[in-house]
Amino acid sequence: MNKILTFLFLLLSLTSCKDSSQETDQNTSITTDQNIKKGVDNRAYQWGAIALEATARDTERFKPRPTITSRFLGLIFTAVFDAWSRYDHKAMPVYLEGVPRRPAEEFTEAQKEVAISYAAFKAMCEYYPADSTYFAEQMKKMGLDPSDKNMDPTTPAGIGNLAAKAVIDARRNDGSNQYGNQSSTPGEAYFDYTNYQPVNNVDNNTDINRWQPKYFDDGQGGKFAPSCLTPFWQHVEPIALQSADQFRPGPPPMIGSDQLKEEVKEVVELQQNLSDEQKALVEFMRDGPQSVQQAGHWLKFAQDVSRRDQHTLDQDVSMYFYNQIVAMDAFIASWDAKMHYDFARPFALVHHYYGGKTITGWAGEGQGFKKMDGNQWRPYSPATFLCPPFPSYVSGHSTISGGCAEALKLWTGSDEFGESVTLTAGALTDPYELGETVTLHFPTFTQTAEMAGKSRVLGGYHIEADNVAGLKLGRDVAHEAWSFYKKHMGIN
Repeated sequence: MNKILTFLFLLLSLTSCKDSSQETDQNTSITTDQNIKKGVDNRAYQWGAIALEATARDTERFKPRPTITSRFLGLIFTAVFDAWSRYDHKAMPVYLEGVPRRPAEEFTEAQKEVAISYAAFKAMCEYYPADSTYFAEQMKKMGLDPSDKNMDPTTPAGIGNLAAKAVIDARRNDGSNQYGNQSSTPGEAYFDYTNYQPVNNVDNNTDINRWQPKYFDDGQGGKFAPSCLTPFWQHVEPIALQSADQFRPGPPPMIGSDQLKEEVKEVVELQQNLSDEQKALVEFMRDGPQSVQQAGHWLKFAQDVSRRDQHTLDQDVSMYFYNQIVAMDAFIASWDAKMHYDFARPFALVHHYYGGKTITGWAGEGQGFKKMDGNQWRPYSPATFLCPPFPSYVSGHSTISGGCAEALKLWTGSDEFGESVTLTAGALTDPYELGETVTLHFPTFTQTAEMAGKSRVLGGYHIEADNVAGLKLGRDVAHEAWSFYKKHMGIN
């Protein structure tokens, strides 16, 4: 992973192409003083960067666990928002209670910086405890005392500490099993208290419509079959949604349908003709900037917007809050569909439709694309992470991307994005068969989400039905969360 991170940092170059922000009605209560810190210099942006670093470190330690890290980021930026709300004319906190709004003369950037810093620090120490020392070092660099446990609701440090505590306490038993204290569990954090068992085991696929675990290389010459990731996540309490199944889509196409047959055929044909640009897109969207999973990926995109439009602290606090509660709730909604339908991935579906037939597919690291029996087909992915270990329908990438893209469009009042990324095709999948260095362009938020969703079909992780339903589900979540956001911002 360290090699991957280093390589990605060397190759990744995001560029801005818009110089001014568009003021929209959701920003009416946000400070516009031209003398305050903007862009990378504002304190909220800096805590966003720290959160991304923490998420990358979490991925390094625990391997990808996108549901869990989405909850961390959603709750961290909710704590930040709640602390900040006490220094705004209209905003109302989500979990913080009994702490009055401060007098208007205290609505200074310095007060806000202290309040949101303690909220972010305490929340990050809770959700990323292994990096508490790193967070403390960041506080000291900001001139703040990380050992300050002040709970005085008349001081910014006290408000920040209280905001973090309110979020942590409110979410202690939210269904995530963060503390391993759900009934009938062994005390292991995030242990599956639903006792999910796949219909198919790794060696026998008895129901092709249902998900089947797959063997991964363990990197040491052996193999293992990872169990389903957080199969209970649909039971996690959302922040803005009324319920996990509020926007549950209809069922996926099943074996025997013309639609499924055609969509599996599409996956095979797309893979055998992958261009360098398509390979780069698959890799960029799969791994994300700095290996921060999908919620972190879209937080990174939000930071691109902050730099582009030179956001203030106020603007970044509100944008990150909305963006990350959408990501968190979108994961919950996505997992509701995944576990409800328990649908198969192309890995098994291609074997079913093309077993015994000769097709062209990716043969693995250093082997390129070759003719093979359909039973040998695999996604365009490293052997140590062949395929996401959970059911397919709907695509999580599509759901989170559709939701967060819609959120950024709603928040900024424009679909314009204008970012780009340059990387070498194959670098994160097959370093023995590197392609050309290409630049991917993301002209709008909507197109970026659609590119993210399509990348999952190109990579062989999903059929198109997973993508289409996921994009729609994410956008439905974003619009529901928009009403929640405006309520807490005090916008009519």
